[in-house]
Amino acid sequence: MLKEILRTATVAIVLSTSVIGCADSPERHEQQAATTNQVKVADHIDYEAEASSDTQSGVYDPFEGINRSVWHLNYNILDPYVVRPVSLAYVDYVPVPVRSGLANFLANLEEPASMVNSLIMLNPENAAIHFNRFWFNTVFGLGGLIDIATAADIRSPGQREFGDSLGYHGVGNGPYFMVPMYGPITLREGAGDIVDGLYFPLNLLTFWQSAGKWALEGMEKRAALVPQEAILEDSPDPYLFTRDAYIQHKNFRASNGAPLDTQEQEPDFSDEFLDEIDDY
Repeated sequence: MLKEILRTATVAIVLSTSVIGCADSPERHEQQAATTNQVKVADHIDYEAEASSDTQSGVYDPFEGINRSVWHLNYNILDPYVVRPVSLAYVDYVPVPVRSGLANFLANLEEPASMVNSLIMLNPENAAIHFNRFWFNTVFGLGGLIDIATAADIRSPGQREFGDSLGYHGVGNGPYFMVPMYGPITLREGAGDIVDGLYFPLNLLTFWQSAGKWALEGMEKRAALVPQEAILEDSPDPYLFTRDAYIQHKNFRASNGAPLDTQEQEPDFSDEFLDEIDDY
């Protein structure tokens, strides 16, 4: 159950990477904004106190005001009028074999980075799995278009990033940011993403190829979340829901799957919501 709870952060990443949201009317936007303001006052957090005790497991959001403004742009404007319809059109009109081939190919590019990060996190067993998946799919799966490894029962243990490696060795999350069109990220994850981009074969991608990879993955994940939109809508404060889920998931990944003390106090999210998205 703990692993599934922390998988919610995949949703958090997707909620922002795909600019999640399902508000389709101005009336709903206004109602949601009023609710958010009320909860913000009721649940105000002393971020100055958090800044002095920032740890790997803490939520440090010193720019909440700006982040909430960006969240409003992402959640209430860009998603319902751009990202959601585009994602659904992609899923509805692109043939499944084409989508599956692209998804497999893009996931295969990340296996070497996950292998190195698993080694840094002192998990040679997972590193060996990532290595075997990469060469197996590359050689026998037409460069990764076909996931032969999974068919051969060599199943992925989940992507590992350099940000996870930093967290495993005690580096804190740092400040939390909500970026327009991109979504939530912390200072640790941003630095980790830069390092991951240096690994082969990700280092061979141009800027536009990397952007295309991000867009294709985001559309798939955004479309997969449609059945669960009501859960986010029903949250009294979707911004806090997404932020806390994101941090929760990143802490879990940094722990290499081991329970963290703070996780016992995190809200218990819906199993139906968690089961919709796998680790990535």
